[in-house]
This record gives sequence, C-alpha cells and structure tokens, in this order.
Amino acid sequence: MAKELWKGNEAMAEAALRAGVEAYFGYPITPQTELLEYMAREMPKRGRVFLQAESELGAINMLYGAACGGVRCMSSSSSPGISLMTEGLSYIAGTEVPVVLVDIMRGGPGLGNIQPSQGDYFQMTKSLGHGDANALVFAPSSVQEAVDMVYNAFDLAEKYRCVVVILGDGMIGQMMEPVEMPPERPPLTEEQRPDWALRGAKGRPPRILTSLNLTAEGLERANQRIQARLAEIRKNEVRWEEEMTADADLLLVAFGTVGRICKSALRLARQAGYRVGLFRPITVWPFPEQRLHELAGQVRGILVVEMNAGQMLLDVKAAVAGRAPVRFYGRLGGVVPLPDEIAEQVASLAASLPGDGYRPARNGHQGVAPVVASAAVKA
Repeated sequence: MAKELWKGNEAMAEAALRAGVEAYFGYPITPQTELLEYMAREMPKRGRVFLQAESELGAINMLYGAACGGVRCMSSSSSPGISLMTEGLSYIAGTEVPVVLVDIMRGGPGLGNIQPSQGDYFQMTKSLGHGDANALVFAPSSVQEAVDMVYNAFDLAEKYRCVVVILGDGMIGQMMEPVEMPPERPPLTEEQRPDWALRGAKGRPPRILTSLNLTAEGLERANQRIQARLAEIRKNEVRWEEEMTADADLLLVAFGTVGRICKSALRLARQAGYRVGLFRPITVWPFPEQRLHELAGQVRGILVVEMNAGQMLLDVKAAVAGRAPVRFYGRLGGVVPLPDEIAEQVASLAASLPGDGYRPARNGHQGVAPVVASAAVKA
C-alpha cells in the first residue's frame, strides 16, 4: 500500500476510524485539536457518534458510559485537559471497562504553553488518578508508530478491560510524515459485544457495572482482579527499541520524540568515536526494566534525556539498580533538545567516567539496524 502524507493528529483519528471506533467524546485543546476536528467531520459521515462535550469532565464521563455499553470508544486531550479527566479515568479503571485515550503533551505546569513537552509521564504512568490501577501506555516516536499504536489499542483495551493511552507530544501531533494506513475493519456486530456489556436486559437478569464497592473485602477482591490483569500486561506487552547496543559502553535512554532525536545524536557521537547505544522504551507502562537492567551491566554510564525535569529518570534508576552511573539531561517548557547538544552531553558523560573517555568505535556508525523487541521475544 502506498504511503500518504498525514499530520499526526489527523492520522491518529483516521487510524481509530479504520480500527472501528464507534464513539468519540472530547473537548478542544491545543496541540491535539485537529484530532477532534477530524472526528467531528468524519464520524457522522460513517454513522458514528461524535460529541464535543462542555468540558473534559463531561467528555470522560460520556466515555465511561459508552464503554459500559460495550462500545468501541475513545477520547483525546492535552496535559491540562488530561488532569481534569483523571477522576473519570479512575472510575473507568475501577469498573474494568476498555477505553482508548490519546494524550498529546504540552508545556506545563499550569496552563503553560502549546509547545511539545513530556511532562505528563508521571500522570499517565504512575496511576490513573486515585487508587491502584495503571493504563497500558505507549509512547510513539513517529506518526507511523502513533497510527499503528492507535489501530491496535482497541484490541488491547478490550483484551485486558483496561485503559490504553497513546502518550505523544506536540511534535507528534503537529508534524507531517508519510504514513501507510492500516486496512478498514468492519463494525462490531451485536454478537461480538462483550458478555459484560450493558446492552439491555430483555430475557436475562440485569447486569451491574460500577466502581463502587463498600466492603473492604469486596474491594480487595476487585483490586486483586485488576492487579492480575496488569500482571498479564507486564508479561505480554512490554516493548522497546534498541540501536547499536551490541558493542556500546555508553547508553542513551529516551522515549517518544526525544528517543527519535537521540538517534541523530547517537550517530554524531559514534562519528566522534564514542561507543554509544540507544535504548528507547516503547511502552512506558509497563516499563521495560528487565532489558534495561541487562544493558546496564555492560556499559560504563547511562544518559537519560527527556523534555521534563526527570520523570522517566526514576524508572531508569530503579531498573539500573546501581549497575552503572546514571546522568540526566532535560529541557523544560517546550524547549526541544537538539542532537548536537545531546552528543555533547554524551562526551561529557564519557569524560567523567573512570577509564578511557574517548574510544574508537569498533563498528562505526553505518549499517547497524535498530532492534525492536518485546517481553515475549528475547532481545
């Protein structure tokens, strides 16, 4: 299939349509508004439900209701809007219904600005609001990857009865790239609806879906059931990419578009003679901690690069567990780090470590393909 030029926000909307999304609820906020606008134009053409709510609070609760009905549904927003949705997301997680959410991050805290940022990492990976629950969180580094993630997110949400988040930033939402769109799926039939969905009780006892559980023992059982599903996600869905790690004695760690920028920095550092590799988490929850722990045992030092004050850094340090020194380089407020400044940080890290800080690369920088791996495939 031929590739077409798509803007990130519109490409993700089209991917959701092709995946069979039946209902979208949202509220405009830059830099993800084009996704909502595309849905407003295209959903009615296909006989599907689009509703612009009065606020993000309304949108997330509409999403909750549609999910309880077994409808394939989604929403999208950006950082301050996601903050307003967190109570509803906790209700959704506690009720164990599937939804897909796109978060196109912008600078903060507060209203901040509309520049790209990665400041929602804590908000999306540590919990879904209050309580003990997590979303399955993917961090794309290209428009194509974002399209593929959105397209597959509905199946994963339904498989695990959970929230699946596509965690991008303003660059992913606004950039235009060639994309190969996935095929169109037929809409769900009534027979394909899940057996827990609220579809009317004619001829059967009524069903109840709620996150309310007033007994400690009952709520503990519900939490144990949720944790068992999250354990299955940890077992089956961890994904990452690594590049030039086979001979690396220095390691860059970055996610999303910063991971993509680090590929250019990697080549600059290799040309300068540093044996540096790249580890890019594709799922940021669950975090690919086991593979990073293994890589930490072979390198002299690790540089974590983010567009925040060091949020993924805590997960990296936990995974590394002291096996190698970890240094952080972050840009804030929507400032995007450039490849040459990251390469300079690599050189600074190398110079600060014991041993030879400048080493000729054995394999050079050409002809080494990236490796994409998952927990189900040994890297």
